[in-house]
Amino acid sequence: MILIAHVVIALSSIIFASLALIRPNQAKMKINYGFIAATIATGTYLIATMHVNMLSTCATGLVYLAVVAVLSVLAQRKLARQTAD
Repeated sequence: MILIAHVVIALSSIIFASLALIRPNQAKMKINYGFIAATIATGTYLIATMHVNMLSTCATGLVYLAVVAVLSVLAQRKLARQTAD
């Protein structure tokens, strides 16, 4: 059950980060960071409780973090430009 929740949270996180990039605001950024934290927390729990190949799991997690980090940084920059105007 936690695996399904983890996948749903991670996919929602990527979708929400993309939406925040399109129309950023401070509330969306906070929700975006919450999704990222929830994804990391559920992923850590899964690694700690399940017998999985840690190398491939961590590699997948790093790819996820790279994608979401790029989207988040771009959204934050766009938001900063909007508020500076």
